[in-house]
Amino acid sequence: MKSSRILNILYFTAALSIVASCKKDFLDITPTDRVSDAAITSDSTLFESFVINRYLGTRLTNKEAEGTLPGFGRGFEYAMWCSLTDEAIYNNNDDTWLVQKGELSPENTGIAGTLWGRSYRSIRECNYALANVDQVPMSASHKKNLIAEIKFIRAFRYHDLIRNYGGVPLMGDKVSNLSDDLTDPALFQRASIADCINYAVAQLSEAAAGLPESNNSSWVRGRATKGAALALKSRLLLYAASPLYNAGTWQAAADAAKAVMNLGTYSLSSNYSRLFQKSDPSNEVIFARYYTVAAPHVRLEISNGPNGYDGWGGNLPLQNMVDAYEMNNGKVITDPTSGYNEQDPYKNRDPRFYATVLHNGAPYRGRAVETFIPGGRDSKDGPSNWNTSKTGYYLRKFVDEDLPIQNPWNVAGIQPWIYFRYAEILLNYAEAQNEVVATPDITVYNAVNEVRARAGVNMPPLAGLTKEQMREAIRRERRVELAFEEHRFYDVRRWKIATQTENMPAQGITITKSGSTLAYQKKVALEGRKFEEKHYWLPIPRAEIQASGDKLKQNANY
Repeated sequence: MKSSRILNILYFTAALSIVASCKKDFLDITPTDRVSDAAITSDSTLFESFVINRYLGTRLTNKEAEGTLPGFGRGFEYAMWCSLTDEAIYNNNDDTWLVQKGELSPENTGIAGTLWGRSYRSIRECNYALANVDQVPMSASHKKNLIAEIKFIRAFRYHDLIRNYGGVPLMGDKVSNLSDDLTDPALFQRASIADCINYAVAQLSEAAAGLPESNNSSWVRGRATKGAALALKSRLLLYAASPLYNAGTWQAAADAAKAVMNLGTYSLSSNYSRLFQKSDPSNEVIFARYYTVAAPHVRLEISNGPNGYDGWGGNLPLQNMVDAYEMNNGKVITDPTSGYNEQDPYKNRDPRFYATVLHNGAPYRGRAVETFIPGGRDSKDGPSNWNTSKTGYYLRKFVDEDLPIQNPWNVAGIQPWIYFRYAEILLNYAEAQNEVVATPDITVYNAVNEVRARAGVNMPPLAGLTKEQMREAIRRERRVELAFEEHRFYDVRRWKIATQTENMPAQGITITKSGSTLAYQKKVALEGRKFEEKHYWLPIPRAEIQASGDKLKQNANY
């Protein structure tokens, strides 16, 4: 097995559940549609396949997981997590607008309703694997690797629970069964955020000690490594130190990010665009999910493409996001000395803007994008006008122009989804270390400026900032560098600024053409955007509360 081989995960349907024994009847038939416990624990290859499949989850709602089953988070679904933020809106709603409009409730969780059930199901499956791994015939060293891998996967599921719901029940190594005493309140007791973070971080420390340092001939690309465990630890400790969590220290967060940097394994890619479009080996990628033609995800080219190319619109960048990109001289567009011209707004911007957003006039697939009216091919006057962007923009990041928009079903959908990359770690360090010191030190500047100076981006370095100015600069840098990668939703919450950012109107642009002149006018792309204090955490679905016999405590004010 070559090291370049992409992990192509097989799914054993019935290996997810423990089959209860049945009384013998006059027909004693061994089922052929499921894998037994005995088979899993007696065959090392089958057991390892069971572990590998824990990177996947079950499909629990409409439009989830076209192609292969969902992994962690919501990446590469039709409606992505970015469309619940001030980054984007989803053109066809798909249960996203209720989140944008502050209409979430325990009875109506929309796109956000699957995280609880899928995470706890996966935790139970990980606990089952840990409870039975000692029965499996394999070398001690390989068993050590698998135990570490299971702990990483379990910690990732807890991380998804914590960042969405706050403190949650900690199951330890318990393998829950339907026969368990559901009257036991301990089964549904929510631990504090600090206890949850500490538990997951401890698991990740153990995982890092047992995982290989790199993907090799027997540990293929797509499986967790030491770097992946330390990267997740870095993210969790950054969250823990943030105002919403208030459950850790900035020093611990800085140290955790520095531990990844000190590995000496990772560096920034020289091609920002290609990083998200191709599965080329890259030292920037710490942990990702990879796909093959035989096991694709949602075909991003057609699902997000402009209507004039026969695309469906999809996740549409907001003007709010566009305005966050600096000019290429490093100045924000609100700076009167920046050179920004609101009637020529796409000129001389941060190069990451052009790699992320399709705007009017952007070169794309052999012609310029036309969102202007009247007559623009990618406007409401173009073909398939029901797919016209409501914001005046289309998504470019992740979209591979070498893959077709028309009839993509057997060839597209093979981009990787990156869970952790080195740029995030550098920005984690910069943010945490800036909070540790009285004024930004050289290590803060070096970390954030390394991201800004990557080849192909070449943004001017930050210099001479106060602690408060650096804090704002790092937050803006995270916003543009990590755009549409499932960070913004959690960042504005952990910083406790969502009551400002998520109550801003969801803006778009209308471009009117008269002769050779274009006039730009901002507009509201989605009415009624609203965020309340309770929305800092998601509501636990009502069905989960009811299943606990009302012993599971709901988040406040839902």
